Amino acid sequence: MIGDKLIIEQHHTDRAKDITQLLDKKIGDRFALSVAGESGAGKSELAFEIARLLNKRGINAAVLQQDDYFVFPPKTNHEMRRRNLEQVGTYEVKLDFLDSNIRSFKHGEKQIYKPVVIFDEDRIIVEEKDVGDLKVLIAEGTYTSLLSFVNFRIFIDRDYHQTFETRKRRARDEFEPFMLDVLEREHLIISKHRKLADVIVFPDFGSIQIRRE
Repeated sequence: MIGDKLIIEQHHTDRAKDITQLLDKKIGDRFALSVAGESGAGKSELAFEIARLLNKRGINAAVLQQDDYFVFPPKTNHEMRRRNLEQVGTYEVKLDFLDSNIRSFKHGEKQIYKPVVIFDEDRIIVEEKDVGDLKVLIAEGTYTSLLSFVNFRIFIDRDYHQTFETRKRRARDEFEPFMLDVLEREHLIISKHRKLADVIVFPDFGSIQIRRE
């Protein structure tokens, strides 16, 4: 997403190192993984650090952000949520589009066509992304545990109470009581996805738990 603000700190880098070491024996040709968790949990930061460390080692990697796949651009989506809180959920996102991009990558396609959100302009465009030289594609976002075509799932186990300060620092949303209702609704959905994870990042980012080798 154009205009997104990442705040990468040492704990993101440390856990990214743990995860890339774990992936050493898993990465084959065209490997896909997801990084999921609640809003503000550090998904983007962790995903981009994993990609950076893999690229540093000569393993070409890139990130797809779920935020680009929302049906409506962010400011419009926010207003629609205000009108109807029931809208909050997976149906706000074109997960099937994201999954199809991952499937195309895994099937050996050299280019994919994907949406891109321009945050400040509140609009969505389409871009052609070259994935021909990539070995790893990382999908990050709240609901990416549900993607069918990923090989490996990471879940950051932080709830919206623990992510509140991070969200304030990223300053993407206007803070109002309504936002707590949104975050609570998201929490009820996303917390159920924890069981799908191969690796869980603990709330303090102090370590990881390997659930499936």
